[in-house]
Amino acid sequence: MGGTEKSDFHRISLETQALFVAFFVSDFIPWLGRIDTLTGQPARLVKNFIELDAFYDQVINEHMDPKRPRSEHEDFVDVMIKLQKDLNLTRDHINGVLMNILLAGTDTGSATVVWAMTELIRNPRVMTKAQDEVRSVVGSKNKVEGSDLAQLHYLKLVVKETFRLHSPGPLLVPRETIRHCTINGYDILPKTLVFVNAMAIGRDPEYWKDPDMFVPERFINSEVDYEGTHFELIPFGAGRRICPGMSFGTMTVELTMANLVYHFNWEFPSGVNKQNIDMSEAPGIAVHKKSDLLVATKTSSSDVQRQE
Repeated sequence: MGGTEKSDFHRISLETQALFVAFFVSDFIPWLGRIDTLTGQPARLVKNFIELDAFYDQVINEHMDPKRPRSEHEDFVDVMIKLQKDLNLTRDHINGVLMNILLAGTDTGSATVVWAMTELIRNPRVMTKAQDEVRSVVGSKNKVEGSDLAQLHYLKLVVKETFRLHSPGPLLVPRETIRHCTINGYDILPKTLVFVNAMAIGRDPEYWKDPDMFVPERFINSEVDYEGTHFELIPFGAGRRICPGMSFGTMTVELTMANLVYHFNWEFPSGVNKQNIDMSEAPGIAVHKKSDLLVATKTSSSDVQRQE
């Protein structure tokens, strides 16, 4: 895609993410749904659908163009087009897959990396400990590879603590009750929409000591993990509908973090410190840092050489 196409899709995807969490009166009081029409929310939603479909159609048409330069390897769009007749796939099916791949979870990983780097810069002790581990494991290879991650035990604790304190999806994907149940004396009827506040659970003082502090060491010798078996920490949900991208997303975050702390030394820019850095959150289905993270860096080649 060219620069204009990239910027257009970025604008469309940001609007899509905003609509995911936009307020619709009809979601809570169905008979007052006309208020949504007055505020323009349905028209905004339809416009976004049309723009997304137009973008997906453009991608598919480009892949079907016989004059398109062929790369050495097929991508997933090529595969779906090839299997379209055999599997009775329609354009809507391919559009749906494209939406899942391009929109679902694309910003949760980047948000997690930003929050993790923010916490590391605010906590130099943790930063130094993570850097020492990564540089001792990687040595002079010049980059961290996936095969190195199994040895980066402390870095994994840093990522786990980031998931706890800054859950990438603070409200998990909504659930719907299938039968009547009673919780704390409240009757929950079938087909009730249920939101699970994973961020509040991760900061609950009943389960976490000093819940607002960034302390990766809290997970040393702890059985608590984020794979859905311990409900104190459920950034990816739990049960049969746990996030299918959990392993890939976590590995991506760990690999990104490892390379960042391996290659550079990080510090606050002039005028910014731990006390005045903006830690406010932006609204969205994935919680990003409201203001950009500004940092000063310098390469750490000399530090890496000392590890040889």
